[in-house]
Amino acid sequence: MAVLARPARRRPPALLLLPAALVAACTLVPLVYLGGRGLERGWAFVLDELFQPRTAALIGRSLLLVAVVTAACVVLGVGLAVLVTRTDLRGRRALAVALTLPLAMPSYLLAYLWVSALPSVSGFWGAALVLTLVSYPLVLLTTMAALGRVDPAQEEVARSLGLGGVAVLFRVTLRQARAAIAAGALLVALYVLSDFGAVAAMRFEAFTWVIYGAYRSGFNPSRAAVLSLVLMVFAVALVIAEHRARGLAAASRVGGGAARPAPLNRLGRWSPVLLVVPAAVLGAALVVPGVELAQWLVTAGARWDVAQWSAALGSTVWLSAAAALVSTAAALPLGVLAARHRDRATRALEGASYVAHGLPSIVIAISMVSLGVLLLRPIYQREPLLILAYTVLFVPMAIGSIRAAVEAAPIRLEEVARSLGRGPVRAFGTVTARVALPGIAAGAALVLLTCMKELPVTLLLHPTGTDTLATRLWGYSSVSDYASAAPYAAALLVFAAVPTALLGMWGTEDGAVRSD
Repeated sequence: MAVLARPARRRPPALLLLPAALVAACTLVPLVYLGGRGLERGWAFVLDELFQPRTAALIGRSLLLVAVVTAACVVLGVGLAVLVTRTDLRGRRALAVALTLPLAMPSYLLAYLWVSALPSVSGFWGAALVLTLVSYPLVLLTTMAALGRVDPAQEEVARSLGLGGVAVLFRVTLRQARAAIAAGALLVALYVLSDFGAVAAMRFEAFTWVIYGAYRSGFNPSRAAVLSLVLMVFAVALVIAEHRARGLAAASRVGGGAARPAPLNRLGRWSPVLLVVPAAVLGAALVVPGVELAQWLVTAGARWDVAQWSAALGSTVWLSAAAALVSTAAALPLGVLAARHRDRATRALEGASYVAHGLPSIVIAISMVSLGVLLLRPIYQREPLLILAYTVLFVPMAIGSIRAAVEAAPIRLEEVARSLGRGPVRAFGTVTARVALPGIAAGAALVLLTCMKELPVTLLLHPTGTDTLATRLWGYSSVSDYASAAPYAAALLVFAAVPTALLGMWGTEDGAVRSD
């Protein structure tokens, strides 16, 4: 009887390892720039800037904004997730999808719509309002998914021991979902820390707005680099915390087999009362901005420059599409390695590629500006440098999608193809790539949509004479010419709303939101 030998662990092929290492190295370029620029005037300058009272005040304002928005998003996200997944609220499936739609709204657009509707909204509380409205879906989605995995048997046991509905919710249900809630909260904190558009529109001096102003003025780029390094430390700390929380985000179950739906709590006469909260949230996030945008569009009727709008739309689509293609191609080697060859080297390369994604886009934009001036002057303020910056910032999105898609493709099919005489590349292309293609395409689409809404990178690197929807919207809105900004705002929302709604429908299924 033949004894089957244990298959040897395959080493990562050089055909994948070398380009993956090159991509990871490119994503670390911003860190090299920040370190060099921040230290060019010596450690004395760095320490002096760090211990300035204005720097301490800036840190305090930024962290206070992060804390307030994160707390508000946790309260809203968890409360709304419980309402649409664990109660018999009428129309809860449609409501769950609607509550995810604010995620499609660029923060700077929502800020300008609120400023236009209510000019007195500004400063800290205006920024907190806008960032809460665009960020709470991050907690909502993770919490709905976690509640869908909670075993209802544990809740039934708690009820049999005499606990009431509220006690079961807080002592059993939400305790099992706490890791997912923490992961969503940390995503919110990272987003708030890195946001530029909302704080600038609300005239609130947070890190990103001060850094942008320092570089645009050109008087003190070294100070801006030092502030960027401080911001980078906070951002990387949040990324690490988010990864750890995400790794723990798993609800336990009793027994095996398929999970059964949890029983719904009957609201009775409280149903109309509890509808007030989601109605108020949707009113602030969608209705008020929607009415204001409609007024912008009506006013813009005679002022709509169709030629400029078409040019901006065309530039947005082709630049974003090119960035999506380049990012997907760059991510393919590392995504395949992460799915098929999980060793120390692969994990290190994958982790390195995620560092830039954890940095605020304003920091990436500034570093790429200096890289273009110093080393890539022939393509400075040209399309290739902007596409390169998009790739550095968003390639981790494509890596994650490719990794998940390739992992879902059974490796045995590829091994069968190779046993029939096909080489490794041909076997992968004809078998694995075909199975993984939908997931890879989804990653490319996500990068495309994110590039369309990206503001700081586009503002600092867009080619001279070329405007996108985001830059046109920012340019008109920043001088309160809202009528001229309206067509560009509407186009951005149309492009972003459809995939966000699809994400919401997926979240309702994963979170066990059943139709009435």
